[in-house]
Amino acid sequence: MTVRIRSAEPGDAAELVALAQAVGGEPEGWLLADEHWRSVADERRYVRALRRHPDGAVLVAEEDGVIAGRLSIARDPHPSSAHVADLGLMVAAPHRRRGIGTALLAAAEEWARVAGVSKLELHVFPHNEPAIALYDRCGYVREGHRLRHYRRPDGTLADVVLMAKQL
Repeated sequence: MTVRIRSAEPGDAAELVALAQAVGGEPEGWLLADEHWRSVADERRYVRALRRHPDGAVLVAEEDGVIAGRLSIARDPHPSSAHVADLGLMVAAPHRRRGIGTALLAAAEEWARVAGVSKLELHVFPHNEPAIALYDRCGYVREGHRLRHYRRPDGTLADVVLMAKQL
């Protein structure tokens, strides 16, 4: 297994959409989105815009030339919390529990240090025990539980656990 972490490129859009559709379509409901992710053209524009923006990034993990995971990171826009960045992580089912999530989180920490970010935070569904275990291992701590915080595509409201790491 060869894993390479790099910044996403506009040409990755089709693979990134396919990854999000696959993860979003899993019955466990790991994502807020369903299998109807943004279009390839929209994803290409999103990646292109972030490549020019100093306060955010999309990182990808390639395993043997295939995009196996992605991490999105964005600085909080409020001046009082500009030292905080929010992240979102997804790894394709066949590539889980192989160190890809850990590698993407480490790359996010490197991005954060260069960007002057000293706190990373994320939301994770309480039922996503494998992800919570990963975040625990990587030094994230639970900072709160948000009840009925997100509306899922089917209209139901979902709780999330807020986790963060001080760098």
